[in-house]
Amino acid sequence: MRDLHHLDLNLLMTLDALLDERNVTRAADRLALTQPAVSAMLTRLRESFNDPLFVRSQRGVIPTARALELAQPVKRILHDIQALLQPEDFEPRTSTLTVTLAATDYALRAIVEPFTRELRKRTPAMRLAVRQIDETNVRQLLEKGEIDLAIVTTQTAPQALHARRLYDEEYVCAMRAQHPAAGEQLSLERFCELDQALVSYFGDPFHGAADRALAEKGLTRRVSLSVDSFLFLVSLLKETDLLAVVPRRLLREEDKLLTFAPPLAIPGFTKAAAWHERTHHHPAHRWLREVLFEVCGEGE
Repeated sequence: MRDLHHLDLNLLMTLDALLDERNVTRAADRLALTQPAVSAMLTRLRESFNDPLFVRSQRGVIPTARALELAQPVKRILHDIQALLQPEDFEPRTSTLTVTLAATDYALRAIVEPFTRELRKRTPAMRLAVRQIDETNVRQLLEKGEIDLAIVTTQTAPQALHARRLYDEEYVCAMRAQHPAAGEQLSLERFCELDQALVSYFGDPFHGAADRALAEKGLTRRVSLSVDSFLFLVSLLKETDLLAVVPRRLLREEDKLLTFAPPLAIPGFTKAAAWHERTHHHPAHRWLREVLFEVCGEGE
């Protein structure tokens, strides 16, 4: 054999058929080729392996010693190539796949916690790595394989990625049960007077969704604390007389805080999952995303 440039898959399939059939006509029928085409391929095979490979007999062709040596390796190669073309088998109970997911701390509580609980039930051997999302670099991280799945908003989902809506989120007011204003029917004026806290990841640290809604009415509120973590904010609300406007799902399992509708309309947001084409057809990743969609749908 000279080199791989002179040996293609069709030649190996022809060699395999000739070894099995020991007859050029039957090999041609099996390959859906003409007899001259198979004869031409046999000529190329002889050149590649520098051996006659088959000699004619009254009933067909007889393989040479070299051809018989090639029989098992060729079958193994063809089997391996065929396996590459088949969908990968995926069994959730035994999968040891490692998946990296990126999310904000809000999404950790609202999405990743219930998602992880469900995964542990269905695929105990799979590993999930969770990292803080960098919304300015999501596309590149997905392309490089540094993350496999990103929890974003529909507004920040990069173009050229696969994405699917998870749910629409709305804002609620939250305070501890011992708050001086607990039990009041808050007017818009009273709402603006109370000490409040908010989460700000970037931009003006004391300006959020509620402030934009108030600005349209020519109003402002009293924001005395700004943090960059929803989880930290929830802990603060339990221990202080602060009011906060927070996403509803963040408090889904909180029983120490009072929640109620804000005294004005505050536009919510839509959470989505985003992933790259490289994992779009992968059976395990497809299954994982379906579990995520199911978990988020149940919470609506």
